[in-house]
Amino acid sequence: MTFGIMNLSSSLIEKHAVDEIVKCNDITLKFGLSLTLQEAMELVKTRTLSLKCNGRIEFGGGVIGKIIKEFCDSPYIYKANYVETLNELIEIFYYYKNETLDLISDNELIAFMKNAFDGKCQGSLELLYGRELEKLAHNLRYGYGANYSEYADCEEENDDDQY
Repeated sequence: MTFGIMNLSSSLIEKHAVDEIVKCNDITLKFGLSLTLQEAMELVKTRTLSLKCNGRIEFGGGVIGKIIKEFCDSPYIYKANYVETLNELIEIFYYYKNETLDLISDNELIAFMKNAFDGKCQGSLELLYGRELEKLAHNLRYGYGANYSEYADCEEENDDDQY
């Protein structure tokens, strides 16, 4: 009996999440991006799997809507790669939420991801995952500021030598 209630509750939560994602189309349409009901369900499945793989639980609607709203104006996201990119961003988010030991809020992590994705990574999810977010997680775990770089002085010296 208890499992039946849990499954019903889980289904309602997933339906609510799908509805919230589809509502984001009101914002993303002006950027030429939209999600079908099927694509929204795919994003919810990605979230569910990512939460499970990272040993996390989440109450409420989650961060999918926040990620969609933050990234919809990116010059590196277009209709052909929209769903795939969102799926990867969701997986990356939950992985690095763990790696940063929850020392950074959801909104701060999403903003950092967007800034790095559009900036230094120039739309590369591989660079976002393997370089920028890895540096962020390292810095937070060892008590440095989010933008600390032990190589900053070396990079500035090398820049001076080029002129």
